[in-house]
Amino acid sequence: TLGNNAAFSANQVIIRELGGIPVIGSKINNPNHSIKEKALNALNNLSVNVENQVMIKVYINQVCKDVLSGPLDSAVQLAGLRLLTNMTVTNDHQHMLRSYITDLFHVLLTGNGSTKVQVLKLLVNLSENPAMADGLLNAQVDSSFLSLYDGHVAKEILLRVLTFSQNISNCLKKEGCLAVQPAFPKGSLFFLLYGEECAQKMRALAEHHDADVKEKVTVLPRF
Repeated sequence: TLGNNAAFSANQVIIRELGGIPVIGSKINNPNHSIKEKALNALNNLSVNVENQVMIKVYINQVCKDVLSGPLDSAVQLAGLRLLTNMTVTNDHQHMLRSYITDLFHVLLTGNGSTKVQVLKLLVNLSENPAMADGLLNAQVDSSFLSLYDGHVAKEILLRVLTFSQNISNCLKKEGCLAVQPAFPKGSLFFLLYGEECAQKMRALAEHHDADVKEKVTVLPRF
């Protein structure tokens, strides 16, 4: 299939040069979920090529809307999240997701384990970019977000949420990260990450049975 062919680097160039990306992109609006999923998977494979990303970025808004409005934990939602994750490995297109950040946190908190992991991969990408820090910290996030820092949470989730925290802290430490430091509103991610409840959870994780988790916590500041 075209999606499988798109997994190979040589084919990624050929498909672009033959005008295949708009053809595939048009399929993400197909009401048939199977076709939609295959189109998203093909775009995901094609997006590994940086030049392809320039063409694929025109679909980011539509993919974001589909991820947020589509069936929770569905194959289509996961395919969309994978594409967005690939498209945000570099900083080039991350700003296009700024208006969707709060909703992405909602998907994170309501989705199953697989969905949580995929959203966290995306958020970790965004958190590595100092220019996205204010958008992340301003996001209105339910307090249940802190439950992701509980010791019993699956390691693949826990390590990613700790990496996210570490990246945010690194951004805040960088000079000029927030050119004008806004007064973060109540209910924002900032108040969750830098409140006492989170600090308590971090101190508890410092005694976690898993060495990788403990190591992640020890490099985080102020805990």
